Amino acid sequence: VQLQACGGGLVQAGGSLRLSCAVSGLTLDYYAIGWFRQAPGKEREGVSCINSSEGSTYYAGSVKGRFTISRDNAKNTVYLQMNSLKPEDTAVYYCMVRWWGDDYWGQGTQVTVSS
Repeated sequence: VQLQACGGGLVQAGGSLRLSCAVSGLTLDYYAIGWFRQAPGKEREGVSCINSSEGSTYYAGSVKGRFTISRDNAKNTVYLQMNSLKPEDTAVYYCMVRWWGDDYWGQGTQVTVSS
């Protein structure tokens, strides 16, 4: 199982970015997948996830209303649309899927929001 995250970059506060996570080695239809982030000096935290069946979603309180997670099962890809970005959103963003009890992580993509 491999996850390839991309789409990060440098953006001004109030701007938007769209992260993508392409998954190979499993059929994404059957698994929940999530986005996490880790800022310098802080622990990794959950940002959002989307489940495998009805597509219900979860958002951390700090991003609710600004971020939207979605999935394209045909492309085996999950997206994180990030709007109204704030400097405190600056972090390395990772996607993760749990498969047969093991967690598989993407390599991370840097998001930097300037004030």
